[in-house]
Amino acid sequence: MKNITLTILQNLITNEDYARKVLPFIKKDYFQDKNEKIVFEEIVSFATKYSKFPTKTSLEVELNNRKDISEQQYKEITTIVGDFTSNEVDNEWLIDTTEKFCKDKAIYNAIVEGIGIIEGRDKNKTPDVLPSLLTDALAVSFDNRVGHDYIEDAKNRFDYYHRIEKRIPFDLDYFNKITKGGLPQKTLNIALAGTGVGKSLFMCHMAANCISQGRNVLYITLEMAEERIAERIDANLMNVSIDNLHDLPKKMYEDKIEAITNKNVGQLIIKEYPTASAHTNHFRALIQELSIKKSFKPDIIFVDYLNICASSRFKGGSNVNSYTIIKAIAEELRGLAVECNLPIVSATQTTRSGFVSTDIGLEDTSESFGLPATADFMFALISTEEMDELNQISVKQLKNRYNDPTVNKRFVLGIDRSKMKLYDVELNAQDLSDSGQDNEIPVFDKSNSGGKYAKFQGIKV
Repeated sequence: MKNITLTILQNLITNEDYARKVLPFIKKDYFQDKNEKIVFEEIVSFATKYSKFPTKTSLEVELNNRKDISEQQYKEITTIVGDFTSNEVDNEWLIDTTEKFCKDKAIYNAIVEGIGIIEGRDKNKTPDVLPSLLTDALAVSFDNRVGHDYIEDAKNRFDYYHRIEKRIPFDLDYFNKITKGGLPQKTLNIALAGTGVGKSLFMCHMAANCISQGRNVLYITLEMAEERIAERIDANLMNVSIDNLHDLPKKMYEDKIEAITNKNVGQLIIKEYPTASAHTNHFRALIQELSIKKSFKPDIIFVDYLNICASSRFKGGSNVNSYTIIKAIAEELRGLAVECNLPIVSATQTTRSGFVSTDIGLEDTSESFGLPATADFMFALISTEEMDELNQISVKQLKNRYNDPTVNKRFVLGIDRSKMKLYDVELNAQDLSDSGQDNEIPVFDKSNSGGKYAKFQGIKV
């Protein structure tokens, strides 16, 4: 390790191209030798002050000006610097080697710090931070890209436009239409609804659809018990009402489970956490544990639901407003989606006014408008007494980074609450008042805009 640290320090003052690429990623804590650490500190200080890297001579002068080192230490350090030479070296190899050095040292330092926390030597940190320490260390990498060159990268941009993007499709036509075929990776997708309208039903239905596609699903619940979520997915996949599910003989139940298994379904892991007790660091640790113990890697994650998660940035009881906390939770979940390269689906509550409204908007998002700002895709689930009688539920697009949210802005789905299912309905049941297709009369829209539209057409509402 001694050779690599000296090689790094030497090239920081003799190899400008290398130095500019790696210096932002190297920390002084990666150097265990105190003299090497001082040399690194002076290189960073000089580069910060003068926007260029020191020579051997200027470095020796700066070291001589330090008041915190003895004459003997100065001699030792200048001996190190004096041996630096401008040897030719393969930059690509050197950058890769430096990156590995940084990652190894970051992991080592995280383990040492973790042991200190466990033993109680750090009074400001609790063992809860251990997963994040290791995750941050494992994430150490060099990003040497300087950005997108509009002209030079035109070919890559064309390929990007015509790529086949990996998505997880819905089994609902209109959701596939508005998302261009399903949920892309690295995204946060949010259902907005009042209590009892269908947030969990939507997520359970989608989870059942995903495992039917052979996808691995991680379902995190902070509201209902694991068994209750499994019950809902049983009802969906077995096409049996929850009431009748409880009356199934054991043999019939086992046969249905076997039939599901024979369809080459994906794995489903349901993990329950107490309300407001878990945050993304807990979810990361769970994903890592599932990978080790069950060789399980999720293709999609459901979090039921966002508002009752905790934030890894703020401790419970801290004097922070709900806007900041909910926005932080949303940002952390989206960060996890990017890190794991998958979509995350969650939900949020409406405000009190939104709960009784038939035309929910982004302003009806409970607690924080920072949530819609962070989400990639957000939609409202709206239910009325009339629609309940017809076993239907309305969907309204609120935000859509995948497609034009004004096209098919509203549509209707069938809902079977007993079997935890959603399904497509006939075209004439669709509310097309916001889709640009004004030749159709909205059937169930009782909002102000729907009423005005009907009156304009001479229809009694």
